[in-house]
This record gives sequence, structure tokens and C-alpha cells, in this order.
Amino acid sequence: MNNISSTIIEPATGAIGEKLAGRVALVTGGTRGIGASICRSLASQGASVAAGYSGNKDRADQFIKEFERDLDGPGRATVHQGNVSRPEDCRRVVQEVLQEHGRIDILVNNAGITMDKMAMKMSVEDWNQVIAVNLSGSFYMAQPVLEHMVERGTGRIIFVSSVIGETGNIGQANYAASKAGMLGLTKTLAKEAAFILGRSGRLEENGVGITVNTVTPGFVATEMLENVPEKVLDKIRSQIPVGRLCHPEEIARVVHFLAADASAYITGQVWGVNGGLDM
Repeated sequence: MNNISSTIIEPATGAIGEKLAGRVALVTGGTRGIGASICRSLASQGASVAAGYSGNKDRADQFIKEFERDLDGPGRATVHQGNVSRPEDCRRVVQEVLQEHGRIDILVNNAGITMDKMAMKMSVEDWNQVIAVNLSGSFYMAQPVLEHMVERGTGRIIFVSSVIGETGNIGQANYAASKAGMLGLTKTLAKEAAFILGRSGRLEENGVGITVNTVTPGFVATEMLENVPEKVLDKIRSQIPVGRLCHPEEIARVVHFLAADASAYITGQVWGVNGGLDM
């Protein structure tokens, strides 16, 4: 076991802003790691959060307890079980969130998996499963949420991709392809959302509008890296100009910035948070 956990910045507690007051955010993979940090960050700005999870109910229950203990703001949190690789689950979860909260202002597509193997030894199942969760799942969630946002004329969709989608990586052909695909999905949905609002005469001079953006984290200090040998982590750190791993809260701050009404002029963009690993 390495000392990843000792480097993680403690999350801020309490409501510290009102940029997202009254907003509702759906965050996939929202009960642990980067997703949980995103939920806390959005809630710190006044949002209510609906955290999606795939199967670990104990962790989801723990997330709710920690959320209620640490954050004393106007928002609230709910958890919703579903497999993002199944379009019927995605539509069901969206409907559950609408029933619970009445609206969805922000969608953060954060759920993702890895199944690393050299391309020549990668099975079709390894390829298909990672693409299904990371890329197809992002589309399956975005489609029904975008329908809701178009009806209302406002919304924010934020994809959590990866620096690996921009640089590639040995042993991660499936993961790199899935994360790179999210960049094209982001730009297309951003153009389509603006086109639809423009066609219906709902693009306003100072309006909130609908924006779609992507954040690409570098190597992040979460439990996903806990079993990586320290020598490997040292090599990774040596390749990062700022000399350290990313903290989940640093990703979360960029997400809540993009989710704000004041970020209405930012759409179709890729925001790298990688310590200079790719520039």
C-alpha cells in the first residue's frame, strides 16, 4: 500500500457560495473518488446533488451520511443506482431524479472504468465493456438530460474525460479510445444544443443557455491508484511538470466553475487539469 491517501486535500465543509443556489446536479459515479468531490463542490455552491452509482450500496449509503454530516447548505443529496452502459437504466435514473428534484440543471458524466491490457492481448470483451461504460454511457445519460434541458432552454453538461484520451497510453487502447471519443461527443452536443436553441429563437444576449464541456484530469490521487506500486507512482510524478498527482478537489472546482450561469460563453471546450502533463 502506498501513501496516496496522505496527499489528498481535505474537502471543504459547509456552504461557501451561492453560484449554484437552487440548481440540481446529476453526477454519475458520484459516490466515490472524483465524483464524490464533484458532488461536494457543487453542493458547496448551493446545488442539490443526485449521485449515481453502479452497485456498491454500502458506499452510496456512506456517501449520504458524509454529505449530511459535512455540508450545511440549502441543497440536499439523493443516490440512484444504475448501470450507465444500459440505456434503459440511464433513462430510468433521469426520470427518478426529475421526480425527486423536479429538474436537472447540471449533468456531470463522470462514471468510468479501466481494463488495462496491451492491444494485441486485449479481448473483445475488454474493449467492448470499457467503451460501453465510458463512451456509450456518456451518450446514454446525455441524451435524455439534453431533451429535458432543451425543453427548459438552459443547462450544463460536463464530461469527465482523461488526459489519456489526448495522449494515449501503453496498455490502455480501450480507455484512451473511450475518453478521446468523449471529446468529439462534447463538441457535437455543444453545437447541436446551440443550433436547437437558435432555431427556436431562444438564444438570448445575456442568457444562461445550454453548454457542453469536458474536463480532462491527469493522474488523480484517488483509491484507483492505491494499489499502484510506489516506484510506478514516482515515475509518473517525474513526468508531471508540477511534480505531484492531482487532488480530486482540483477537478471538482473546474466542474463547478463550468456549471455556473456566468460560464455561459464557454461551450465545446476541453479543460485540461493535468499539472502540465500534456501541453
